[in-house]
Amino acid sequence: MASRLNWLRAGVLGANDGIVSVAGILMGVAGAAATSEVVETKHLFISGLAGLVAGAFAMAGGEYVSVSTQKDTELGAVKKVRHLLDTDKDRALNDLAGTYQEQGLSKKMASSVAEALTDHDAIGVHTQARYGISAHEQTSPWAAAFASFIAFTAGALIPMLAMASPESIRVVVTLIAVTVALALTGVVSAWLGQASKIRALLRNCFVGAMTMGITYAVGILVGHLGFSMLGH
Repeated sequence: MASRLNWLRAGVLGANDGIVSVAGILMGVAGAAATSEVVETKHLFISGLAGLVAGAFAMAGGEYVSVSTQKDTELGAVKKVRHLLDTDKDRALNDLAGTYQEQGLSKKMASSVAEALTDHDAIGVHTQARYGISAHEQTSPWAAAFASFIAFTAGALIPMLAMASPESIRVVVTLIAVTVALALTGVVSAWLGQASKIRALLRNCFVGAMTMGITYAVGILVGHLGFSMLGH
């Protein structure tokens, strides 16, 4: 379950990043296109596609490195536990019994439970007690990277498809589509983290709207001044 939730979190983060990043790029180019004859509609598709490809690989690569580091850390913890059990089992048992005593068991009961669980699954029990991680299951870096890649791509396609609307309404359609998509990812992320759904929804939509508004304004400024200063 924990592993699946990690993949789901990676997917939600990737989708959210894809929506906001590519929407920002497209709104910037749309703003420039609205004030400059140099920027044409075809540039929207080119810039959006470039943002999608670069972002998807960057997201997947970052997730792979991050989860690989986490996995290496977890395997290192398992190795330390195995070494302790091989070299000083009594100390390991005493530490485990102490943990159960802190949780409310009597000293005698804690010692009995520690011995019984150690006989059943020594590595698993001691790793969980010491580090709070599973000794037998680590998140796959490749799975996390793949989930991020697919999710970023799916998220990026939303503003790209919305921007394919007729020129007179494409900005409005994109704003609506992106806001709805960000509201959905905000609710899902809040559900995963057991947080306030309304707060996450508003936060997500605010960040998306701010990103699109700023990049659109920058695009207008560049289209109106930048290309003129460069003499087209």
